Amino acid sequence: MDSHARAIGAGPRDHVVLFYQEAHNDRELTERAGEYLLAGFCADEAAIVVCTWEHQLSFARYLVRAGVDLAAARARGTYVELGANDIIDTAVVDSQADPASFWAELTPVIRRASESGHPVRIFGEMVALLWDAGQVSAAIEVEAMWNELAAQFPFSLLCAYPARSVAGSGQLDQLTEVCRAHSAVAGEAPASFGR
Repeated sequence: MDSHARAIGAGPRDHVVLFYQEAHNDRELTERAGEYLLAGFCADEAAIVVCTWEHQLSFARYLVRAGVDLAAARARGTYVELGANDIIDTAVVDSQADPASFWAELTPVIRRASESGHPVRIFGEMVALLWDAGQVSAAIEVEAMWNELAAQFPFSLLCAYPARSVAGSGQLDQLTEVCRAHSAVAGEAPASFGR
């Protein structure tokens, strides 16, 4: 696993995890994920963000400030915003991930984005929301389902977790599983990791 992921990797089927500090209203997340999304626009790629409403707004502001015409990208279908909680409500039942619902929610969106002929980048934080809600097993299952989906569609994926939420020493085995589900780790791994 490459612990210094290329400016946050974006090759087909790259699946990178970012551990970020939450200081200053998620500034690190906005900048790192914003850079990842912006690099995609510069490479003529499509982008799908699966995150909270607040982070959708933060990324949109970041990209507009960087000169991206988001209105045009949305109209072309090369920038798609999905609510992470909406997908969780459909794809996680009784604290267990439901693969059929997950695929039904995400496959059409990814297929449409890739039909444009553009490579696809995805940013997702469903896993972090599940982890924070105490549904750690479901988060790990969703990571595995992303990898299965990537075997069918060539996209790069950046997942993000607040470092504080995965820092508990009692969750070291689960954190190790999360890291193994990814091709690279970006950001500063929680202090408890690797001890």
